[in-house]
Amino acid sequence: MNTANRIILLNKESGVTSFTALNKVKKTFGKKVGHAGTLDKFAQGLLIVLTGSMTKLNPLFSSMDKSYRAHILFGSETDTLDPEGEVIATGEIPSFDTIRKAMKHFDGEILQKPPIYSALHVGGKRASVLARKGKPVELESRPVRIDAFEVVSYEDGVLIADIRVSKGTYIRSMARDLGLLSSSRAHLVSLVRTSIGPFALSEATGIDETLDLTNEYLRRLENMALATVRDDALFPLANGRYPDHYELNKEGSDYIAFYSEDGVLRAVGNKTERRLIAQVHRGGTR
Repeated sequence: MNTANRIILLNKESGVTSFTALNKVKKTFGKKVGHAGTLDKFAQGLLIVLTGSMTKLNPLFSSMDKSYRAHILFGSETDTLDPEGEVIATGEIPSFDTIRKAMKHFDGEILQKPPIYSALHVGGKRASVLARKGKPVELESRPVRIDAFEVVSYEDGVLIADIRVSKGTYIRSMARDLGLLSSSRAHLVSLVRTSIGPFALSEATGIDETLDLTNEYLRRLENMALATVRDDALFPLANGRYPDHYELNKEGSDYIAFYSEDGVLRAVGNKTERRLIAQVHRGGTR
């Protein structure tokens, strides 16, 4: 495997954007770099960084569930729903019993309205850009899934909780809505992403040119279905078409990893929809 094609687990610091956090990676491994799941500037924690051909697996990594340690401050709500914004509303500090009852609304699939200060687009422009210009922004609620919302502590109006959610869930929106459901106001003051799918923040290695754990990380994708594509059937795969003929080595989820006979990961597809979502390596076709 080309040393420039890597999966890196990076611990992003608070105070820098996810984009800026990739600068050192680009200097080391080249400009073809991406990450699976943006973290707000004030937040810290796990970024899965993909370089070279591994960037083609971004749709797969981005779709994974995510876990966080959140600090939610009650009594005030900011326009950005985080510590960098301006206070726009205040409320009484609720009791822990009130908060605990309100938390019952955050279980399983719910409808959530994203923050207006977000990267989502409205009329072709980012909602955050429109909001900063003082223009009205209306975002539709959308379905998300809350798998876990567990209290760590509650003291002096600050709730510390461990949260596990589906892709696309905004923890800032959860803080806002929890405040309202508790007859108060609230916003995030700290957020740490502790895991993405099977990858944990405790494993983050940073940028080390001599340490390549890509193969180990790829093996974790073997929780998916695995298949081998014969050499004489690689041509359609290399041209972006879901293969008609392959040998299924292992049953798994809707995702399926296609390997060539020499053991090289060639592509990842959606088995149910029979479509490719990422091509990794095209060599060795006929």
